Amino acid sequence: MFHKLWAAANIILLFGSIIFIWIFQPHINTLTVISQFLAQIAIILFIVNLNMYFLFLLIRKTKQRTMKIRLATFSRYLMKWHIKIAISSALLIAGHVIINFMKLGRIIGYDHIKMMMGYMAFILLQVTLIAGYLRHKKASGFRKEFHRVTAMVFTVIFLIHLLIPL
Repeated sequence: MFHKLWAAANIILLFGSIIFIWIFQPHINTLTVISQFLAQIAIILFIVNLNMYFLFLLIRKTKQRTMKIRLATFSRYLMKWHIKIAISSALLIAGHVIINFMKLGRIIGYDHIKMMMGYMAFILLQVTLIAGYLRHKKASGFRKEFHRVTAMVFTVIFLIHLLIPL
């Protein structure tokens, strides 16, 4: 039951962000459209990485041994891509930030709530990346938990940033 709810949340987030970005957000100029496209690709990559946590949770909660083995095998494969996906999506977001700071900031103001939440999300993304790097170098309980918590806080702030209208 839990995994069906999580799959539904993923689908809603994916299609909801596509609809919100491409239908309800204004397309001021070509650069802002490129910025929105970069953000949309990064959202998809972030969803893939965020699902690592729930994949591991599902492995812990599943009672069937064969399902645990399949999920563990898949998670080992996916984990090899986790860092590459994180860096790629962070670079896409950096492009999104630069474009919006240069173009959108002048139009709506650098102190607009959407911009402020974007700044906060970008800072939390950097903290999450640093926490992930530290966890990769030496895995400890604290580093694992810190990376997980920063990733979840980043996700919440990012969702707030996404849903604030211009």
